[in-house]
Amino acid sequence: MAYELQEALHRQPEATKMGLTRPARANSVVQVPETEAMSGAEKVVSVIGGSGYIASWLVKLLLHRGYTVRATVRDPSDPKKTGHLLALEGAKERLHLFQAELLEEGPFDSVVDGCECVFHTASPVLLSAADPQAEIIDPAIKGTLNVLRSCAKASSIKRVVVTSSMVAVVFSAKPLTSGIVIDESWYSDPEFCEKSKFWYMLSKTLAEKAAWEFARENGIDLVTINPGFVIGPILQPTVNLTVQTILNFVNGAQTFPNTCYRFVDVRDIALAHILAFENPSAGGRYCIVGEVIHCHDAMQILRNLYPTLHLPEKCEDEKPFASKYEISRKKAEALGVNFTPLEVSPRDTVECLKEKGFISV
Repeated sequence: MAYELQEALHRQPEATKMGLTRPARANSVVQVPETEAMSGAEKVVSVIGGSGYIASWLVKLLLHRGYTVRATVRDPSDPKKTGHLLALEGAKERLHLFQAELLEEGPFDSVVDGCECVFHTASPVLLSAADPQAEIIDPAIKGTLNVLRSCAKASSIKRVVVTSSMVAVVFSAKPLTSGIVIDESWYSDPEFCEKSKFWYMLSKTLAEKAAWEFARENGIDLVTINPGFVIGPILQPTVNLTVQTILNFVNGAQTFPNTCYRFVDVRDIALAHILAFENPSAGGRYCIVGEVIHCHDAMQILRNLYPTLHLPEKCEDEKPFASKYEISRKKAEALGVNFTPLEVSPRDTVECLKEKGFISV
């Protein structure tokens, strides 16, 4: 089971020595032209699940661009969940927190009414469960449809942007081999996911399909963002699943998995959500992946950046390394996504973990 979870996580999903210059601070805002910095002035948007890893950066960038943001959280009075949001620049004036449970019907009606865009980022992130249908699959689908039902009632909404995942794209019987180019036309196979007990992958696949069906039937302008293996600095006080993987390597893992990562920076993902709303011609799905690399190469990048770290040098098996396939960046780049260089994201991840006291290097 441990191997299955590792493989499932890493299949969700670069590298020679580089001459590096010190980047901006790990928690810095993605730089945008002055003309875009206040592109959201006098516009109201909603972020569903506002305290999460991607969502926190989305809120930060939205505030930076002048938007008024309505963000839902489970408990607005819990500083552990909301303190990092309330501390953001512009939060005092333009961030409004709402209590909402994803699986309850109706709580999103008042949140989204009057908004021009709704960003739905919330979904259960579990790789295993005693009852996968009840704990992972049903909540993902029902939560997405609950939000979309509220959106269908609000005449103010111009577009809905849903955070899907690359796990809704690549999980099927198709071999991921060298020379393969994956694009937005790919879908994960629910039957394959169920047979393999890839419950999270199944939940994201079915939730996205349900979203598209509902949008077509109800005339909703929908865009989905499909991130890869997200790394980069965290704003929230807790470590999420993907960054935890980096933390595990840094903290003394003995081996690395024989798999490829689909790395992407969290700041690129957050910006992609905003561009998907601001660009009138945006539509359909967007695979947002900076680069696909083998875990061995990821370890080498970290080793070059931090020579004193005791990173794993052995692969967990003696099989040939998994092939590095390609994910098309054509549509993402046409949207305006300028991907963060690969050497920057791991460094910013580690520096952030150091600042927050999770590691000492």
